[in-house]
Amino acid sequence: MTRSGASPVRVDPAVREVLGAGSAERFTALLERALGALGAPPVELSVLGVRNAHAEPQAPPPGPGSPEAAPAAPAPAAAVLPVRLYGRQAVVGPVPAPGGGGPGCARCLERRWQAVRSVALRDALELGGGTRAAGEWPHAHAFAADALAALVAGVAGDPGDPGDPGASGDSGGTGGTAPRGPFPEVRCLDLATGAVRRHPLVPDPECPVCAVPVADGPHALEPLPAAPEYRPGAFRTRPVESYALDVAAFANPLCGALGPSLVQDVSSTSTSATIGCFSLRSGPYLRETFWGGHTDSFDRSARVGVLEGLERYAGMRARARTTRVRGSLGQFGAEAVDPREVGLYSERFYADNPRVRPFDPDREIPWVWGWSLRDHVPRLVPEVLTYYHSPGLENRFVQESSNGCATGGSLSEAIYFGLMEVIERDAFLLAWYGRQPLPEIDAGTSLRASTRSMVDRLALYGYRARFFDTRITFPVPVVTAVAERFDGGPGRMCFGAGAGLDPESALGSALCEIATDAVNLPGRTAREEARLRAMAADFDLVAALHDHPLVYGVPEMGRHADFLLRGPAGAPPRPVSALRPVSALRPPGAGGGGAQSPRDVREDLARCVDAVAAEGFDVVVVDQTLPEQRVLGLHTVSVLVPGLLPIDFGWSRQRALGMPRLRTALRAAGLRERDLEPADLNPAPHPFP
Repeated sequence: MTRSGASPVRVDPAVREVLGAGSAERFTALLERALGALGAPPVELSVLGVRNAHAEPQAPPPGPGSPEAAPAAPAPAAAVLPVRLYGRQAVVGPVPAPGGGGPGCARCLERRWQAVRSVALRDALELGGGTRAAGEWPHAHAFAADALAALVAGVAGDPGDPGDPGASGDSGGTGGTAPRGPFPEVRCLDLATGAVRRHPLVPDPECPVCAVPVADGPHALEPLPAAPEYRPGAFRTRPVESYALDVAAFANPLCGALGPSLVQDVSSTSTSATIGCFSLRSGPYLRETFWGGHTDSFDRSARVGVLEGLERYAGMRARARTTRVRGSLGQFGAEAVDPREVGLYSERFYADNPRVRPFDPDREIPWVWGWSLRDHVPRLVPEVLTYYHSPGLENRFVQESSNGCATGGSLSEAIYFGLMEVIERDAFLLAWYGRQPLPEIDAGTSLRASTRSMVDRLALYGYRARFFDTRITFPVPVVTAVAERFDGGPGRMCFGAGAGLDPESALGSALCEIATDAVNLPGRTAREEARLRAMAADFDLVAALHDHPLVYGVPEMGRHADFLLRGPAGAPPRPVSALRPVSALRPPGAGGGGAQSPRDVREDLARCVDAVAAEGFDVVVVDQTLPEQRVLGLHTVSVLVPGLLPIDFGWSRQRALGMPRLRTALRAAGLRERDLEPADLNPAPHPFP
């Protein structure tokens, strides 16, 4: 029972403002009576959608000796349940996960709730437009108060019961009830219908109340812990199904950590694709970030998609660590990664975009700590090169992408896949811009029936799938895949790539990309024909990520890939007997399809790092792992190899075109007799998706 003399409802002043004074007083009185009758615990009643939950609270600066890394959270009474109102919804909780005591508070809920609202509401809250009540609140009646009190009493009596009536969450395809996961939960009551839904709440790593950011510092990543494969040739320590990934925690309309929904792309006739999206504010506008999975089942695609979404969420900015290092390259010298080795834009770009300040070795910029796997020492990395949407546009001399970011069940696994991505994109760009003919691979020699059947399926849809051995500098299998229309019509061609010590997996990854994109390309080309044809006539109009692959739906753009698909002018088609078997790409001693027993991923990673270092390149790793990923047993890293070609999107932003490696690498690999001249380079933007 409620303690005698104590009010069971603590009311935020904003409740009167939003509900109206009369409605607020009437509902509060009804709720107090209902809570008392049920012996329910007291509640803290507030509203959503009035204040900007993403704004930092105003507080005096910390005094001498005050810890900056752990904001002090007020100690709420354990028995007081937060209740938040918005329109016809009443949200109860968060209720701690079993074991309790971890992060995940009412402020986390408010921040997550705001992040999945409409653009109009977010702009009003975050840019100062303001909101106001639209008349008296219509739910200030006894039924609503009784229903809310009953929910509060039920949650307080048995918060962890997975069988609560109506408690299944919106999971984007995974319905039903399940045991409580590692995150707190909230209950959402529809005051108009009485329906109740339960949603997991992923704690916000930037919450100013309960988050405890880690101070960035020169921490060693080595020695790496053991990382045995879960099966031979997987290069993974666990299958994706083994992670406690409740999709509803990351995609739900109330507080989804990665957006309001996960959509099943039923229009895809090749893969069971899923698509999600979250938005991050960048100045006056909201930047959409898409994520998704492309496998042979919607359930697996949803899980893979969540992993990709978390990877992008972790890599966009340092949400869970406090970065403090500022200085110039001239000040740090060899202790830091030189951005000029990673690549800078052309002088023309900076002249045409005066808001983007060119890099200056004497200019003070923010840095984060990484770790050199070649030299086994800490190394400073410009923050904008690893956290590619870090705040502070004045510091962004280039716009990086997620290239080199990867997630795994161990650090070794994540680093391995991040390094494979860097090697893959470097090789693809060398071949494309260098117009390098590549040996073709016979997909019919693949040991995977799924690969052979997908190639046949694409043929049914009018596309010939072709694959090319794109090993340039390193003894790591890299495969470029091309889906080209047999009739050469709209939706002309699309590209993909994959890399890994197992050539079957590398080819499979490249095939998955073209299988997903090809079946939708004719329709997209038809819908956007005018815009795409304008791009084909003026490459300066190729400005965004999706422009690069889509412009190759225009039939005339096919000529820019003739160096790869047609060979020298007048040359006959390659006979099948001249094609390489998939097995020919397997490096000696590598894991993969021929391995008889699981290996430790550390061994394969070490071989790859040694191969990269032997060519004079460093491998620098920044650990980006978020707290919610650690809870699930996941790790996310950003892998940087200064000197390799970076992938860029937008024709004016092609750093690769100005880097020495583009001109020397093919000659150094024995594929050309001389370094490339400007006239040798492909004049068209890369088609990488």
